[in-house]
Amino acid sequence: MSHWQLLDSAKNDQEVISSVIEVFTGLYQAYFVNELLVNHNLPIEIRAFRQTDIWHIFLLLTPWTLARVFLPVREPAIDIPPGWAAKERATAPITVIGPAIPLAILGGKEQAHLNYHPKLGHYLIQPLIQSMAQFNTPDEAFKAWNEVIKIRDKAIEEQKKRCEWQHEVSRREFFAKLTRRTSLKH
Repeated sequence: MSHWQLLDSAKNDQEVISSVIEVFTGLYQAYFVNELLVNHNLPIEIRAFRQTDIWHIFLLLTPWTLARVFLPVREPAIDIPPGWAAKERATAPITVIGPAIPLAILGGKEQAHLNYHPKLGHYLIQPLIQSMAQFNTPDEAFKAWNEVIKIRDKAIEEQKKRCEWQHEVSRREFFAKLTRRTSLKH
């Protein structure tokens, strides 16, 4: 089993943020600066930075995507797939989206893609918006994502209400049938 390479140079949140921005600025300059499908008006920016016991979690805006990033604070109990050890990735060509990895986090199940950069180590990334062309500012991109979250939360709440209502109706129907059967026997 390969081990996760961790970002070891950062001692506080601001250093983590600076390291990530530096790495993605370098990726932009090396791979995306001349791409037509990239929104060159957008900066590289981090928002909603927080830390759990094992992850730095944040939203990363780049000219090519808006993504959620999980950068480990300590080695997670997730196996590194073959071909993704730090030693192997250090000489491999850049991969924008690595293999999908199941992720249990904050009481839920997610899926994210393993990535590696020598300065960041291994990390997981979830692309949220993959076409940035329609956004003029970072605020527009983050507002669009917030709208997706609101719609998702509303749908979950409505589904939960429907399920509770359906459960209650099913329960009443079950007891009504049971009561009718008992009444008919007497």
